[in-house]
Amino acid sequence: MPKQKSHRGLAKRVKITGSGKVKRSHAYTSHRFHGKTKKQRRHLAKPGLLSSTDYKRIKEMLK
Repeated sequence: MPKQKSHRGLAKRVKITGSGKVKRSHAYTSHRFHGKTKKQRRHLAKPGLLSSTDYKRIKEMLK
C-alpha cells in the first residue's frame, strides 16, 4: 500500500511545534482593521494553537 500524502493546502497553513502541538495563524487579519480594537489586532497577530477537538483530524491530514 502506498504512503499517504500530506494535504498540501493544510501543510502550508500550519506548523508542528517541537512539543507536537499544531501552530496556526488567526482568521480576520487581512483587511478592515479600522473596525477592530487595538487589543484585538494585537492578539490576532500572534500565532494560535489548534483546538484539541480538531487535533486528531488535522494530524491525519499532515501524515
